[in-house]
Amino acid sequence: MKHKPKVAVVGRPNVGKSTLVNRILKERKSIVHDEEGVTRDRLYFDAKWQNKTFSLIDTGGIVMDSVVSLYLNIFSQVRIACEEADVILFVVDGNDGLSPVDEDIANIIRKSGKKIYLVVNKIDTPEKKVNSAEFYALSLGEPWALSALHGTGAVGDLLDDLTKDFPEDEEKEEEKQVSVDDLFGDQEKIEQKEETEKAVRIAIVGKPNVGKSSIVNSLLNEERVIVADESGTTRDSIDSEVKWGDNKFILIDTAGIRKKSKVDWGVEKFAVDRAIKSIRSSDVAILVIDVTAGISDQDKKIATTIIEAGKGFIIAFNKCDLLKETDKTIAKLKKTFEKEIPFFSYVPKIFISAKNNKNLESIYKHSLAVYKYCQSRIATGLLNKVVNDAFLMNPPSSQKGKMLKIYYTTQVKTAPPTFVFFVNNKELIKQGYRKYLENSLREAFGFIGTPIKMALKEKKEDKK
Repeated sequence: MKHKPKVAVVGRPNVGKSTLVNRILKERKSIVHDEEGVTRDRLYFDAKWQNKTFSLIDTGGIVMDSVVSLYLNIFSQVRIACEEADVILFVVDGNDGLSPVDEDIANIIRKSGKKIYLVVNKIDTPEKKVNSAEFYALSLGEPWALSALHGTGAVGDLLDDLTKDFPEDEEKEEEKQVSVDDLFGDQEKIEQKEETEKAVRIAIVGKPNVGKSSIVNSLLNEERVIVADESGTTRDSIDSEVKWGDNKFILIDTAGIRKKSKVDWGVEKFAVDRAIKSIRSSDVAILVIDVTAGISDQDKKIATTIIEAGKGFIIAFNKCDLLKETDKTIAKLKKTFEKEIPFFSYVPKIFISAKNNKNLESIYKHSLAVYKYCQSRIATGLLNKVVNDAFLMNPPSSQKGKMLKIYYTTQVKTAPPTFVFFVNNKELIKQGYRKYLENSLREAFGFIGTPIKMALKEKKEDKK
């Protein structure tokens, strides 16, 4: 296998597939809960065992003979995972024993022609090992009895056998092949190369049922994530890499974020927490809003979360296909939305339709522009000229006879751009004047779609 091997983990609901995935990864990445059917989409993780790296695909639980669209979509995701995989881990429940559904799944995956490992899970005591004997009836070879939750049984032996034909990592070899030019070449060229090779992480966030998963699928041109009419279909945050022109992006589909008072403890709470973590790990967050529903208080709260995280920010109004006389309506809506959210005037607002693939490429174009603004660094001399000019044009009024002095301004960080103002007295800069200085920076340097952070530091004037 020259490519990175893929291992799909399949089985019926609640047999411990995600627990096994977390055990192999040695960390809790896949959501685990007693509720049936927690995992729905197929989730990809990078796993490593004994200097061998492979992709691990966690899948939703298979429910046979179901006409519910959600379960049909899950089955479709599992089928795709099995087609992609080099090896299949078929997980069954050692406590429940052999079920007719297990037999049906075995018949389906056997037709794939892939190497199959039969994993009998929840064998957490030596006495229970006898429970694995009845699974010989599936004719899938020797059952591997283990407990994914406790890490007991044949976990290590399973991984040894699973990866025996996988290629070893070639990191050391690659390190030896680095040329002298790579090490001592033009530093600027090296930095530029790193800049172009980095994939921009885009988190697609918003309330439930606004079309986040539909947007991801349309951008990828495949059914990467499950789309259904019911809200809350997406549970995990799902990463998908895509290339647009010469630029790489990682699209992160997330669970819908509802009001705290409406979020149920358990699976939904975990899903919402992961959605917020995805915002914090992203470069750019796209807040998806149903254009027919308008902007809600919850949308504003999600927007605040993005800004507080210091991430690039774009608002995408989806479902424009449901509007009548689209062009005229959008022009009116844009003015309405600008008045409704004046504090987000610097945020690009795009109008799209995931259903009709309308204007979706603008997501890449705007994300790239916003990302560059987030990473931009302003020369100190030019920065101080802009701040001094803004101060001279509109100095703040004195307070108790004291006048504000701005001695010096410097940028200390990017992503988001962060500036420190050295002043004589921090109390002399009120919130309104801070906003004026921020707007002056935006007018001079753009900073479209990126929050600006400003800090004040008092500096005593030098006495002669």
